[in-house]
Amino acid sequence: MNFRKATDELLASVTLEDLASAIGVSVQAIRQARAQEASAGFRRPPAGWEAAAAKLARRRAAQLERLANGLQRSKGA
Repeated sequence: MNFRKATDELLASVTLEDLASAIGVSVQAIRQARAQEASAGFRRPPAGWEAAAAKLARRRAAQLERLANGLQRSKGA
């Protein structure tokens, strides 16, 4: 594994688009739910956000685990 590929994978993150897609709402709905509660633009978080966020977190954790394993194997090669 080369440095650029490894660091690209390491530094990748879940985006608002990813979360919106997983929940089935617009990116704007996610932005509004992330706004300060006192702001006029605040909206309640979409239903099902916890399950969608957990799924994305587990997927990202698995990606990082595969990366770590690959890096360890590369070092030993």
